[in-house]
Amino acid sequence: MTATRAEISASFRDRGLRCTSQRYAILQCLLKRPCHPTAEEIHGVVNRHDPRVSRATVYNSLHALVQSGLVREVKLGADATRFEAHIESHHHFVCDHCGAIEDIAWFEPGEITRRAGLNPRSIRAIVLQGLCEPCLARQKSLRSNNCLPNPNAR
Repeated sequence: MTATRAEISASFRDRGLRCTSQRYAILQCLLKRPCHPTAEEIHGVVNRHDPRVSRATVYNSLHALVQSGLVREVKLGADATRFEAHIESHHHFVCDHCGAIEDIAWFEPGEITRRAGLNPRSIRAIVLQGLCEPCLARQKSLRSNNCLPNPNAR
């Protein structure tokens, strides 16, 4: 997902948010890197381009961007909060092996809740966990070369 300087500036203006160089750099970082980075990771990227950007500035800017609706916080368990600029409704998949986080298109879990006899007030994003395709392929390859025991074997 990329956006021009004019588009990013307009999105700030539309939300009544000042377009500081730090906020711009943080939003641009998130738009270019859909990997759901932590505030520390964002600080590392932004600080490489502008060493004057402090951690406090990154945290304060992220807070302002979240409050304005330009950025979403992604909380995936006990790990550090992650951030994304993909603000449309979607779910997440987290790989148990490499930790990669992927966006999954939104689906309504209504059938599941109806079958269970539940009446939810709201539904937030669902986090699916397992192995991503590359890790699964690597595991299958190791198994086929007899490097790993087969968990399905008896």
